[in-house]
Amino acid sequence: MLTKRVIVCLDVKGGRVVKGTKFVNLRDVGDPVELATRYEREGADEIVFLDISATAEDRGTLLDVAQRTAERLFIPLTIGGGIRSANDVGLALRAGADKVSINSAAVRRPEVLTEAAERFGAQCVVASIDAKRDGVAWRVYVKGGHERTELDAVAWATECVRRGAGEVLLTSIDRDGARTGYDIELTRAVVAAVDVPVVASGGAGNAQHVCDVFEHGYADAALLAGILHDGLTTVHAVKHAMRDARLPVRAA
Repeated sequence: MLTKRVIVCLDVKGGRVVKGTKFVNLRDVGDPVELATRYEREGADEIVFLDISATAEDRGTLLDVAQRTAERLFIPLTIGGGIRSANDVGLALRAGADKVSINSAAVRRPEVLTEAAERFGAQCVVASIDAKRDGVAWRVYVKGGHERTELDAVAWATECVRRGAGEVLLTSIDRDGARTGYDIELTRAVVAAVDVPVVASGGAGNAQHVCDVFEHGYADAALLAGILHDGLTTVHAVKHAMRDARLPVRAA
């Protein structure tokens, strides 16, 4: 059985890691290189580096910061934010990324997923989807969660995989930073619709929430940020709770 992954997310703006609630009220929490190496020591399975202001500011990813982060890590690194083309994917991979996350650009031109997968392999193409509840369904948002689209999140996830994405990073805007638990219903719906790994993001408040999204949302991985940055728990403690719940997990 494949182990369940615990992934730490570093939302980066202006070269610093920030954290907010529902994508707003951002506050500085530290240096991305220092935090990435610390979380690796604590047992994180992967690191996700997201330049959250790149798309809104209409610029490319801060690859110099991403490269400094990659140079210090031995675990997989995903880089995202401001990725617009297959060429940008190549630049991120050369900067040290193992996988590259594409969000707004895929909504504007879905062919970018196919082009990147054909050039570099589906295993390194991550479709990042920011979703917000809209009645009985969920709507896709872009530009750092600030712009609503007419796309249904579950249908869009299916389309992304059809076009070449090898993983889906699924963030609930409603739960982001709220620490009330992941959106289990959203996660379960996307997991049922695609045949690639799904990373659940948004809402972790404690280790039990992580166990819940694995046991009831059937996620392949869980993304953590604020509760680690603020010292409310550690990767080691989360993995200990997962082992107690008899979830397959790599030792921290």
